[in-house]
Amino acid sequence: MSPASTVTGLPTVLVINSGSSSLKYQLLVPDTGEVLASGLIEQIGEASGRINHTTGDHKYVEETRIDDHGVALAALQDQFAAYGPNLDEITITAVGHRVVHGGSSFSEPVVIDDAVLAEIEALCPLAPLHNPAAVAGIRAARERFHVPHVAVFDTAFFSGLPEAASTYAIPTELAAQHKIKKYGFHGTSHEYVSRQVATELGVPVADLNVIVFHLGNGASVSAVRGGRAIETSMGLTPLQGLVMGTRCGDIDASIYMYLHNVADLSIAEIDTLLNKQSGLKGLCGDNDFRAIDQRIRRGDTAAKRAFEVYVHRLRLYLGSYAFTLGRLDAVAFTAGVGENNPMLRAAATSGLEHFGLHLDEGRNASSTKHARVISTDHSPVKIMVVPTNEELAIARQAEELVERLRP
Repeated sequence: MSPASTVTGLPTVLVINSGSSSLKYQLLVPDTGEVLASGLIEQIGEASGRINHTTGDHKYVEETRIDDHGVALAALQDQFAAYGPNLDEITITAVGHRVVHGGSSFSEPVVIDDAVLAEIEALCPLAPLHNPAAVAGIRAARERFHVPHVAVFDTAFFSGLPEAASTYAIPTELAAQHKIKKYGFHGTSHEYVSRQVATELGVPVADLNVIVFHLGNGASVSAVRGGRAIETSMGLTPLQGLVMGTRCGDIDASIYMYLHNVADLSIAEIDTLLNKQSGLKGLCGDNDFRAIDQRIRRGDTAAKRAFEVYVHRLRLYLGSYAFTLGRLDAVAFTAGVGENNPMLRAAATSGLEHFGLHLDEGRNASSTKHARVISTDHSPVKIMVVPTNEELAIARQAEELVERLRP
């Protein structure tokens, strides 16, 4: 029998998502999905920081200096002590950590020990913006919460990609030596959403072929057959694939050399350009779809062009993945943009009735936040909006692993 929270009577998991200058957290009940508390600690390492802590209907905001992730974890505990729920009255069964890159080393969640942490750190060259922050967060959390800590990897869901999908056409020995392959990202979201699609449609996961569009500031798409990913748009890094908020997505690889030789940019400058100054921001100056929508309504040509480029790439992947799957049962939109932008969903699926996608305009325009079908009743391919919940997915995977290993 698992230890239980005195508040809920069920096991609870603390989920931590540690960024380079921020730390997000949620205290959840995996069985029910109930969120007991959540928070965001921002501007770690800067002159002043901000802490947001929410429990129930109450939100608390505090301005204070947060020097490092150790101080952030101490602040996290202070928020629970001050505003609740009281961690002394709740038995946390595990701490689940989001880790962006698991490389070829980790294909499923794993309990973190010193060896696992060292391997996550060794993978930092593959995710230099993400894994170092995860390592810092894990170290600080292990010092303060003496329960099993579980790493859940963004790349894990795509670790079983067919070799034809994960292999780049470069010299084999070079690729093997430097671990160059398609890893994919947002895997926790893609796995969660694809399973939710099956639940909503009342279809066994094993019988379902679905394309999932995870569209936020970072964006990716996956083709999932029978619960297993067979393709995804992101690659060795999160730069490949769809047009994103500030990332370019797919480009001619020779553009790197062209920018270096002709524009006289350094490798570091090119990396910054393609990751932080491109995508929608590079095309029109905005990477917030709400602002882009408003500009389009005012007749702004740059915003309209950026939107069209973005949608064009979505449709390219939609068609490609539909043929890769061979049979398509559903298309699901998720994450901030995918869940909240009806105009984008309409543009991505319009004119595809001959391929079995019949969008219902009224359903698409609905602002409800629940998972729902937005295609017509007679549409052979179901078009859906499915809110993602990566924190809940991490909590459930962490609790399941700890339960399996418990004597």
